[in-house]
Amino acid sequence: MAIVSSKDINAALRLVTVAERLDLQGTEKVEQSFLSLTRAGPQNIVVDISEVTFLSSVGIRMLIAGGKGLKATGGRMALVVGHNAAAIKTLKMTCVDAILPMFEQFAEAEAALKS
Repeated sequence: MAIVSSKDINAALRLVTVAERLDLQGTEKVEQSFLSLTRAGPQNIVVDISEVTFLSSVGIRMLIAGGKGLKATGGRMALVVGHNAAAIKTLKMTCVDAILPMFEQFAEAEAALKS
C-alpha cells in the first residue's frame, strides 16, 4: 500500500513524499490526501516518488491531476525520482516528464520551481 506525507519547507514550497506501491489499491488509499496536499497551502509542490516501488496508470493519473490542479491556481509541481529506474522509465514512456518536470534530487526540483 502507498504512504503519503508532507512537510512545508517555507511559505511557498511544500514537499510531498509518496512511497511504496501506486497501484490501484495504493492510489485509492492516498489519492484524497495527496490531492488535498497539492491543492491547499504553498504555491509550489515537490513530490518525491523516489521510494515508489510500483507506478501504475492510476498512480500516474493522480500525479497529473495534482499537477493540473496546482497549475490552475497558479502553482507548479516537480517530481523527485532519485535513482528509481522503474518510475523514470514509466514516466518517460508515458510522456509525463513533458507535463511534470523530473529531477534526481530535491535541491534541483526546488531550484527549478524558483525560476
